[in-house]
Amino acid sequence: MLQSLAALVIAYLLGSIPAAYVVARWRKGIDIREVGVRNMGAGNVIREVGVWEGGVVAVVDIAKGAAAILVAQALGVSQFWVLGAGVTAILGHSFPVYIGFRGGQGVSTVIGIFSVLAPVATLITLVPLGAVLFVSRNIFASTLVIGPFLPLVVWLVEGSPTLTLYALAIVALLIVRNRRRLKEIREVAPRGRKQK
Repeated sequence: MLQSLAALVIAYLLGSIPAAYVVARWRKGIDIREVGVRNMGAGNVIREVGVWEGGVVAVVDIAKGAAAILVAQALGVSQFWVLGAGVTAILGHSFPVYIGFRGGQGVSTVIGIFSVLAPVATLITLVPLGAVLFVSRNIFASTLVIGPFLPLVVWLVEGSPTLTLYALAIVALLIVRNRRRLKEIREVAPRGRKQK
């Protein structure tokens, strides 16, 4: 039981590493949560700080999701706790203890989690995600379009009911976590149509 709890705590602390906040403070002296779309993620850093800085943030955010799963597996805990470590890593990113529990969406961290749990399915999902991102230039909108396909791809590639349900739960968690952004998109869309 101690190892299981340790896996969750370590995952949360890893998830809490505020890469976007640190990079934005270091490079421009700004709080990334107060500029742009006010999200502590790689996309906002790319827009407000720079492409290279955003790339560093993306790598770190992906790495901490992957590390949370790898650490849990290394501790020899059951699959239930390994999957739980993934959830707490996302919660750590969304509500980081180091900077007042105001974090980001968790998309990159989710990519890191599934890159370990279902690497082939993750790679397959990232291809259309990258294409939509290239066109839309909006990571949240791209995730909104492609994210729901992740459980289907996991099911087709892995054939695991557990991982498929887990992917469904993670997608639902991201949607609930970012419901404010969904509302913003719904409000902007009608205005855009009226302007045309």
